[in-house]
Amino acid sequence: MKSKELSVDLRDKIVSRHKSGEGYRKITAALKVPMSTVASIIRKWKKFGTTRTLPRAGRPSKLSDRGRRALVREVTKNPMITLSELQRSSVERGEPCRRTTISAAIHQSGLYGRVARRKPLLSKRHKAARLEFAKRHLKDSQTMRNKILWSDETKIELFGVNARRHVWRKPGTAHHEANTIPTVKHGGGSIMLWGCFSAAGTGRLVRIEGKMNAAMYRDILDKNLLQSALDLRLGRRFIFQQDNDPKHTAKISKQWLQ
Repeated sequence: MKSKELSVDLRDKIVSRHKSGEGYRKITAALKVPMSTVASIIRKWKKFGTTRTLPRAGRPSKLSDRGRRALVREVTKNPMITLSELQRSSVERGEPCRRTTISAAIHQSGLYGRVARRKPLLSKRHKAARLEFAKRHLKDSQTMRNKILWSDETKIELFGVNARRHVWRKPGTAHHEANTIPTVKHGGGSIMLWGCFSAAGTGRLVRIEGKMNAAMYRDILDKNLLQSALDLRLGRRFIFQQDNDPKHTAKISKQWLQ
């Protein structure tokens, strides 16, 4: 059975007495520490210049440096690869090891398993337009931003249709394209909602029955937009922000906004 380690304070006292010229026997008698322990502490102090506990080597890793680099390459190339798949590739390289060993090796490279964020699928044209929009409004004052009423429709998946996927990524890279799951506005097992919000809070939330067209969108605005602005105390002059969905830019929608 391993004995309890001496405190750092006691080890320092042993070294201090040794420096003052006391012999091993005298230190042992004064501090009630075995002579072999006193000799070991002084020997360690002479060799390393410290009485603190040094890092232990531990059990050698089953993964070689080459195998570790191969794992990091696989994860970087495909962030959504699973531990089981990484374990199989390690076996194929002749380095069978446990999932915990693989996970620890990847963590040492700064990559951690996280749930992938869901983001709308964007084309290059969409990305360029969004970047241009952000740059154009970069210097807008906070007062102006407080007067904006944002709105959009969203789809809420039901009954676990959207299963969670994990991804290997570094901190602060949650929204990088390789670490997200693209989403589109079609599919089953879901409900559609229209909502709006401003810096002051959220406005009305409306459930959309069936497939929404321009006429239905105009009716939603007619019944909910101005009331939401009143509830949020935006005043008579506010900016209504919507995207370029065909229903939003339809003639009857533009006429209602006018």
